[in-house]
Amino acid sequence: MENMIPTRGEQMAALRRASMAAAPPILRGGFRPFFLGGAVWAVVALALWLCVLAGQITIPTAFDALAWHRHEMLFGFVGAVIAGFLLTAIPNWTGRLPIAGAPLASLFGLWLAGRQAVLFSAALGPAVAGLIDVGFYLVLAGVAAREVIEANNRNVPIVGMVLLFGIANGLDHFAAAGILIDPALPWQMAVALVTLLISLIGGRIVPSFTRNWLAKRGDTQGLPGQPSKLDLAAIGLTALALLAWIAAPSGWLPAALLTIASAAQLTRLARWKGWKTVRNPLVLILHIGYAWVPIGLALLAAAQLGAHLPQSAAVHALTAGAMGTMILAVMTRASLGHTGHELRAGPATSVIYLLVTVGAVLRVAAPLSAVDYRTGMEIAALCWLGSFLLFIFTYGPILFAPRLGERS
Repeated sequence: MENMIPTRGEQMAALRRASMAAAPPILRGGFRPFFLGGAVWAVVALALWLCVLAGQITIPTAFDALAWHRHEMLFGFVGAVIAGFLLTAIPNWTGRLPIAGAPLASLFGLWLAGRQAVLFSAALGPAVAGLIDVGFYLVLAGVAAREVIEANNRNVPIVGMVLLFGIANGLDHFAAAGILIDPALPWQMAVALVTLLISLIGGRIVPSFTRNWLAKRGDTQGLPGQPSKLDLAAIGLTALALLAWIAAPSGWLPAALLTIASAAQLTRLARWKGWKTVRNPLVLILHIGYAWVPIGLALLAAAQLGAHLPQSAAVHALTAGAMGTMILAVMTRASLGHTGHELRAGPATSVIYLLVTVGAVLRVAAPLSAVDYRTGMEIAALCWLGSFLLFIFTYGPILFAPRLGERS
């Protein structure tokens, strides 16, 4: 009789199955609300920023306008996508059922409350806004930690990086309040952490998806191999270089480390044979997105040496380039794969990739005087808005609908 009593794990699994069955499709997986919400917020936040630049509105936030723009693109938009990816990847890592239904709705609601709290923090109060905003990352890290620790999974360091991202968020609130001595520290930490996440996770998925697609086509010559010591060295060098960048405003040492890290990342990328994937946009865009990592590191190195190159160009190579492109690459692929659709980039998806790539190139090129600054910035912004608007209209119906073959 004792063996018939369900264990705590079995009880939790039963509750999650019931929650998933009762939930609307949009709440049956973390990627659904967070990918869609992140894309919507990317459009809204950038549109508000453009209106601020045009002098049409004043944002009722305790942050200054530029600080709010940085905060919301990093901790709002990018943070939402990180949450969606993490909540979707954890079941694959652990074999546990995904968080869905009311718990997922509560987590998404906390993220959404954070966006509103920061936007209206002048009236709400910086302290309250900070508690709500940072609270989302503390809860997310706690949920993720519980899942991977109970499954004895190796991805605890990734959860730790999410917690550090939340700490950087909190420091940004201190900076907005004038408490932090170096207001650049929080956003530099955030850029470094997300770049490392791309390096770590991208280093798994880019060669894996490339290898699978090439093997499926019968191209088995020199397939991308499993992660090696070179990959670990590239990640370690990138972490060390970014730490030096944060610690030192300029100098030969961070420049040298950034240059070496860039070369290591470029070597790593070349081993994945991205040129063989030109016939498959879903795979090719992963290589294009990852290419922005060595480009961004190299530009940062040049800026550190006092070259005629603004640091903003280097930072946007990592943000608009690496983050923006990899985010759309992952969101489109995961949205198709996890809803039972064919892994194929239709015309709309190909246009999404084109727009985000053109936008990133122009955003980096404009401060370098490679194109007319104002024209380049305006077209870059329109391309960014267009790419995420097209994602919303193309993938929104997919994310709201049940998985193919599944009842609503």
